[in-house]
Amino acid sequence: MAAQPEVTAWRPHVPGVVEVFHAHFTEYAYPMHVHEAWTLLVVDDGAVRYDLDRHEYGTLHDTVSLLPPHVPHNGSPATPHGFRKRVLYLDATVLGTDLIGPAVDGPGLRDPLLRRRVGQLHTVLARPGDELEAESRLTLVGERLRTHLRPRLAAGPARDDGTVARRLRELLDERVTEGIALGEAARLVQAHPAHLVRVFSGAYGIAPHQYLMSRRVDRARRLLLEGVRPAEVATATGFYDQAHLTRHFRRLVGVTPGRYGGSFRPGAR
Repeated sequence: MAAQPEVTAWRPHVPGVVEVFHAHFTEYAYPMHVHEAWTLLVVDDGAVRYDLDRHEYGTLHDTVSLLPPHVPHNGSPATPHGFRKRVLYLDATVLGTDLIGPAVDGPGLRDPLLRRRVGQLHTVLARPGDELEAESRLTLVGERLRTHLRPRLAAGPARDDGTVARRLRELLDERVTEGIALGEAARLVQAHPAHLVRVFSGAYGIAPHQYLMSRRVDRARRLLLEGVRPAEVATATGFYDQAHLTRHFRRLVGVTPGRYGGSFRPGAR
């Protein structure tokens, strides 16, 4: 008897990501169909063969496949044990429509850095509360895809990257608790999101999402030492829930919020 398909799908609260889809199929074959979104696909086990624009393609373990919106394609297992895949369906605006032609001509991209970034994006998309990190990783993935699909654009006028980085830091400092979406920050600073992430990381040695989380953890430390319960601290400092606080707090401080808040004993040295 063939193994039952394994499917996990969700829609994260991240602009540009329509759906995350993880699946293991052994026999199921997709008929010809289209999507309104860009399909960004990696295969972790096995292989897939598919037809796109009347040409046959296949996936390799080191390949990232990008299927454009509105172009019919199918898909079926290329190995006896099927395939295990992870898919991101990206809103058409993420890459635009001018890149559909190049994607049709070459949907398979062999790029270890791109594949690693796609994997990192999948990981963070499964963690509620880390939307800024997901946006940052998505914009870097988009930038990498564009370098494959179109020639480099002519360099624009020189910019003061230090001012761009400083302005983003000011925005993050102003909105430590409520946070800010990367797209909104880019509009306010008047810089492309990928450029914003890159110059901030270059200027301060830390990604925007890491900076924001460290600011939140700092606030959490003060509240914990005042005797506020971890669940209340999580809400007060902008974390999704107590588990979200605990994950970042332990990574940055080395202990859980509960242990940290109860670590001081009067008279002990």
